[in-house]
Amino acid sequence: MSIVNSLSPRAIQAPESGIVEVVNYARGRDGLLPLWVGEGDLPTPDFVNQAAMTALSAGETFYTYQRGIPELRQALSDYYARHFGINLPVEHFFVTGSGMQAIQIAVQAMTSPGDELVYLTPAWPNIAAALEIAGARSVGVQLDFEGGKWAVDLDRIAAAITPKTKALFINTPSNPTGWTATREDLASILGLARKHGLWIMADEIYARYYFPGDRAASFLDVMEAGDKVMFVNSFSKNWSMTGWRVGWIVAPPETGQVLENLIQYSTSGVAQFMQRGAVAALNEGDAFVQANIDKARRSRDILCDALIATNRVQTLKPDGALYAFLKIDGVTDSRKAAIDIVDKTGVGLAPGTAFGPGGELFLRACFLRDPAQIQTAADRLCDYILKL
Repeated sequence: MSIVNSLSPRAIQAPESGIVEVVNYARGRDGLLPLWVGEGDLPTPDFVNQAAMTALSAGETFYTYQRGIPELRQALSDYYARHFGINLPVEHFFVTGSGMQAIQIAVQAMTSPGDELVYLTPAWPNIAAALEIAGARSVGVQLDFEGGKWAVDLDRIAAAITPKTKALFINTPSNPTGWTATREDLASILGLARKHGLWIMADEIYARYYFPGDRAASFLDVMEAGDKVMFVNSFSKNWSMTGWRVGWIVAPPETGQVLENLIQYSTSGVAQFMQRGAVAALNEGDAFVQANIDKARRSRDILCDALIATNRVQTLKPDGALYAFLKIDGVTDSRKAAIDIVDKTGVGLAPGTAFGPGGELFLRACFLRDPAQIQTAADRLCDYILKL
């Protein structure tokens, strides 16, 4: 038996990220325009960095609150009051070591080995992988795609629920499709969860990146006290903090000790000086977030208008999130196409094969970058597409 084969089967079977595969293939090339991962082109703003550095210099390097420092939990409460119009006491908030860890903790809290969680696909691959590694089963329900637009079929969700189902994972606005649930969609999904006694894991990380209005509809708009909804979120996208690995959970206060215990036995909490930076992001960062949103809107229009004008691409401008999810006529293997595109154009795209059922024929481009860079990327991609 090899050393690797002596490891846990769950660990061995954890899939390689199809996104990271392409990134590793082309990372570091001259002139590369990296649209493959979900992050912008700006570093973390100075007011966030300075708050963290001040705390670091002041010696805030000891063990700290498992649930998050009081100042950060209060800042999260204030943030939701400003942008979601809801007053949630600090007991609802739990600070995690990234949005990914928030998902892992929620998975651990909601499911046991052999349980099922229903999610909408195409989807960011990490949710399904986190479930499988935990011993649960991911059950994908495909979104409908017609005329470049994505839509949810609520009957299909209902049909996927079995006695083993413990939760629904709903990401809206969606990575990678940009599908954005209406308030009515969310109310119907919540009704299904109530009927079957299910948890909802709500990934609303892109809620502020909603181009028709101030923010996308949220489960917070339709839920009531006692509803089993747990929100997972991250500082990564809004405040250009992808490398910080700081996130949060919003959950019923009754779950507090369970969530604290799960944090204790994974990371034992987020570094206090990093949490100080997160406080500054929330309290001082509204203008920075709005500038990111405005830039994303301009770059979305540049990229999507150019691609649609080729008459060889099926896509529409997404209402939300940061991605153009595009289907190029004649492309039947998106992994192969992503490699070919990066070789011939220097534009890095994520292959749709990485996003599960329904994504195989698509490619994902993140447009949270300087509009001039996006124009260059659009020109290169259109030239490539028209030569196919």
